[in-house]
Amino acid sequence: MRTLLDTSVLSTAEMGALGARLAALLRAGDLVVLTGPLGAGKTTLTRGLGAALGARGQVSSPTFVLARTHPTTAGPDLVHVDAYRLSDPVELDDLDLDWDGAIVVVEWGRGMVDGISDAVLDVEITRATGADVDVLADDLDPDDVPDEPRRVVVTATGPRWDGVTL
Repeated sequence: MRTLLDTSVLSTAEMGALGARLAALLRAGDLVVLTGPLGAGKTTLTRGLGAALGARGQVSSPTFVLARTHPTTAGPDLVHVDAYRLSDPVELDDLDLDWDGAIVVVEWGRGMVDGISDAVLDVEITRATGADVDVLADDLDPDDVPDEPRRVVVTATGPRWDGVTL
């Protein structure tokens, strides 16, 4: 495992731009695991990634549908997964995702995707306050919270990432 990036992101616009930077590195078969509390910016990062890939359809949190496939204009499909409501990796496997032919982004995927790919980018996002956002009280999408600094650490696992910089 190798750290590719350890940075502060100060706004939702910067989080989207970071997603676009990640998109430039990705190809079919790559797996991106997003970890962070509610409101950390996981979906915002995925929106930026999707925009850079030319993903069709609105990239939004797939919490209730579990996974969305977005065809892209520039290459492999983007598969956006939310594993929050899944209890174990078997349920994720039951989704029958195109792990090899698509770029797969899994929110809440840590511990759920072990062994699926040897090309994994792990993105951990922490909010400055360290707490979840109370989205029900504020009636907000978990990733559309007011700007505040976040720390983003991107680590890479597997030989696919040897020599890659971000």
